[in-house]
Amino acid sequence: MTKPVVTVIGSINMDLVTIANRVPSQGETILGEQFHLIPGGKGANQAVAAARLGARVHMIGAVGTDTFGKELLHSLEQEGVCIDNVKPVTYVETGIASITISDGDNRIIVVPGANHALCPEDIEHCEEIIAQSDVCLLQLEIPLSVVEKAACLAKKHDVRVILNPAPAQPLPQQLVEQVDILTPNEHERDVIFGGMDVSQFAHKLVVTEGARGVTMMKNGQPTLIPGFSVPVVDTTGAGDTFNGALAVALSKGMRLEEACLFGNAAAALSVTRLGAQTGMPTEDEVRQFLKTKKGCLE
Repeated sequence: MTKPVVTVIGSINMDLVTIANRVPSQGETILGEQFHLIPGGKGANQAVAAARLGARVHMIGAVGTDTFGKELLHSLEQEGVCIDNVKPVTYVETGIASITISDGDNRIIVVPGANHALCPEDIEHCEEIIAQSDVCLLQLEIPLSVVEKAACLAKKHDVRVILNPAPAQPLPQQLVEQVDILTPNEHERDVIFGGMDVSQFAHKLVVTEGARGVTMMKNGQPTLIPGFSVPVVDTTGAGDTFNGALAVALSKGMRLEEACLFGNAAAALSVTRLGAQTGMPTEDEVRQFLKTKKGCLE
């Protein structure tokens, strides 16, 4: 069977992960328990998730020519992600995310670095790749102008567009109209629409609600697709796992409701392990997990 093709346009970061038993107060220094360097970035995370779940993945992004950049490219390649269109940038460092984990939750500061060197012209050069994709998967850790150009080209070639609008910012109405599915959390949903009438775009919304699951429109009514209860080690990358899984499931012809359930299962498995990409499951793991749960996919 031919693998579905997912093109991910987004950020590539190195995650600097500190684990502590609590978060320090302002002005306070505490001792941490562990420190890890883990490949990350919303774009790269979603690319790895999609690749592990059985898609052929093209990554479009930018890294510096520093050590982190080289390590991240090698990591993506090892995961089977095509990196031919990742732009090397000499004048700024690779993006990083500083992540503190305590009590099973995380706090994150992202420094975009080379991610913000990506420009619309880079996307124009990748039009053929976008045109041959089943899904184009986007986020907002890269310049908005790049996201707009990608959505425009995907729309031109009738390629389905999923936009994970994080970090949240108000979105131009034209962009929202070109996107097929928006996957904000509840806070992001309120930010991205600004003064727009949300109801006209309700059919595009898949709102993530953490362990509770996701809410989508079904027969004109908001419907919860429930999540799964699992022991939590690290929630970093759970949303990215969901988005990568959603893209793969839709590429394989699943209905949106089925695709959301598949995404919830993948996200649940991801939080049982440390790290964003390192915690992401394979397709076999997700399907085995679903077989043990009520309402599983056949």
